[in-house]
Amino acid sequence: MPHHTKIKVRGYHLDLYSHVNNARYLEFLEEARWTFFEDCADLPAFLASGIALIVVNINIDYRHPATMNDELLIETSVKSVGNRSSVIHQCVKLAASGKVAAEADVTLVAYDSRQQKAVLIDGELRELLASLQHQA
Repeated sequence: MPHHTKIKVRGYHLDLYSHVNNARYLEFLEEARWTFFEDCADLPAFLASGIALIVVNINIDYRHPATMNDELLIETSVKSVGNRSSVIHQCVKLAASGKVAAEADVTLVAYDSRQQKAVLIDGELRELLASLQHQA
């Protein structure tokens, strides 16, 4: 089951056409990923480990405009876990209608700050990501 994050559209999220600016969706998705890991994992322990999940690619499709005062529901789940990367799938919906505003696949790699390089996704990290994988 995907994790849910709610965000209300504010005036400063809008472009000249009174739609949510495309770049703001990236911020919404990032907020939802942080909330996902805060709610579903021991985030302080993970951060203390020196391993960070770094975004290396985002593929986003914009499907329907969101406007002022819309409440957005962002569904976040782990789509896949590989040896060197993991993909998080996120779907932004208008809460009132269920219409999909945007969908994204976000590719992450595990980065070891001590070694200063990307490392294999294994051990506890692999177990965590696998446990969060949404079975569609």
